[in-house]
This record gives sequence, structure tokens and C-alpha cells, in this order.
Amino acid sequence: RNMVLASHLKPLEKKDKMGDGRTVLWNPCAAHTKAPQTSEVEIPQEMDQLPGTSAEFYRDWRRCLKSGKEKYQFLLRLGGEALGRIFQVDLGFGLLGEFLAVLAEHICPADRAGVLQILQSLSGTGRFGLNLDLLGQSEKESSREVFRKLQTMSRGSCTTAGQPGSPTICEAESETHLVGTTLQKEAEEERLVMELMKRYQVS
Repeated sequence: RNMVLASHLKPLEKKDKMGDGRTVLWNPCAAHTKAPQTSEVEIPQEMDQLPGTSAEFYRDWRRCLKSGKEKYQFLLRLGGEALGRIFQVDLGFGLLGEFLAVLAEHICPADRAGVLQILQSLSGTGRFGLNLDLLGQSEKESSREVFRKLQTMSRGSCTTAGQPGSPTICEAESETHLVGTTLQKEAEEERLVMELMKRYQVS
């Protein structure tokens, strides 16, 4: 009898919503699953190629890139070497502060080396000292935040041989070499961070 009474009802569709205005979750597990964090974001289609001059950079930076995430990925795609070449003569007024704000907001551990390269190249651009002196209070705070995050980013932990589930001797030797190389790279990055903090007048 209940089936007869309900025969006029149509099944819910994905576009249907609950009475309180909340969208119906078709997969209850989705509410508990978060997508992995990544720095990748799609660059607008109108930017068919990366800029090669400061004029092209200004055009793309002002017109094509709408969000901070897009600007962050744009800087990473260009890389420190290209940025240093584009702004070798002069880094336009206000850009340094904008770069620092974008980097401070979106930097993640996977991009640490790339961000360091960008900061290093920017410090060698034309009129860098003047641009640094003209930074506003919020931009100076962004600079401090960038280096604070660079210093506190977590490092990968290493396992040691001789423990349950540990690698064989050959694997352990290979891992030891890899760990040694990684530690050397990290030490070089730490020295670079300290050097850049002096250039950016961050204490």
C-alpha cells in the first residue's frame, strides 16, 4: 500500500537540494576526503607563451592573472633565472612588494627551492635597494613571512638500518649516500636563506 501511495514521487536528481538550501551529498565519504594540496593551477588560456620582456610581463601580470594563486604559479613557471633576465635593468615600482605578498601567501614546501631562486634573482635586479626601501609596512611583513616559512618548512625524516623492516646493507649504503646528498643540499639552502635575509633586511 505504501508503494502505491509513493508511486507519484520522482527520484531525486543531483541538482535537487535539501529544504534548508544545502546541496545534497551523493557520496557521504566525500565530506571526509580532502584533495591533496598542490601548488599547480591552470594559467589563463590567453597567455599562449611566457613573457620575455618587462612590457610583456606587466601586460600578463595586470590583465591575465586574476588570483594570487595564478600569479604564484606564474612566477614559479617563469623561474628565478627568467625573472632576473626580464628585470635586469629595472624592477618596476611596486612589483617587489606584490611578489613578496604572493609568495608569502602561497609558498609550500614542494616549491622551496624555486622560491629561493626567485628571491635570489630579484635581489640582483636593477634598483633592488630602492625598491626595498620603498616597501610599505604590510609588504615588509610579507617579506618576513616568506622567510619565516622558508625556515620552518618541515624536512623529510630518514629511517635507519637495523630496525624491523629496515633495508639491506646495499640499500642502506645507497640510502646513506642519498641522505648525505640531501643534507648537503639542505645546508646549502639554509646558507642561502640566511644570505637572502640580509639582502632583504629581514632580522
